[in-house]
Amino acid sequence: MAQPPVATQTVEATPRVHELLQRLHAQSEAQEKSLSQTWFYLTRLASYFIWGTDWSSASDDHMRDKFVSLEEDKCQFMYLLARSIGARNIVEAGTSFGVSTIYLALAVGQNVADAKAITGKPVTGKVVGTEKEPTKVVKAREHWKQAGDEVEPWIEVREGDLRETLKVEEGMPDEIDMLLLDIWTPLALPALEIIKPRLRRGAIVLADNTGRAKPLYKDLLAYIHDPKNGFKTTTTPYSGGLEMAIYLPSA
Repeated sequence: MAQPPVATQTVEATPRVHELLQRLHAQSEAQEKSLSQTWFYLTRLASYFIWGTDWSSASDDHMRDKFVSLEEDKCQFMYLLARSIGARNIVEAGTSFGVSTIYLALAVGQNVADAKAITGKPVTGKVVGTEKEPTKVVKAREHWKQAGDEVEPWIEVREGDLRETLKVEEGMPDEIDMLLLDIWTPLALPALEIIKPRLRRGAIVLADNTGRAKPLYKDLLAYIHDPKNGFKTTTTPYSGGLEMAIYLPSA
């Protein structure tokens, strides 16, 4: 008897959502493998090492129509982590076209349903996404609408500079179970510092491409590797490196 696809075994979702995710991952992967995108990444790294140039308006223009979404295997791993800890409140720094957000919303919705079934009490949860590019927010919302009720109701997206939007108290959960940092590297540490006071003990922080872009993540890595900040970390062997940190502050 044929086994179901790995994605179906790993992620609990309707066929419609699985088909949507496969299509979006394929589009993202095609962009990432293109010569123009490879050249962009190489020139960006070269500019950083030679001239110390971080980002520019030209970079914004180039990335405006790019998915730059978390790869499928990383998304599946993230989904399983969220399910395993019963994460009901998650922050995503860097939503882009909303692909990884779908996985997070699936996990949150399922965890909320489990908690309601166990306790018999009202339970809430949400994914708070961030995205500064308005056109990407529009596309992300379209994708969530296509995913339907198992995804769309669980997402709040905050448009603008995350250094400001994540500070807005209204609608922000008091306690955060997971933080995904899939953002322009200089913003990773500011995002973590804003959310850290809300992280529950045992919360998971994920940061993408910490191996491939290690020099660009130097501030974040120095922070989470400093024992006084309360994190235990490891770099998982996914493509480009996916940093996983667990928040375990001293009692």
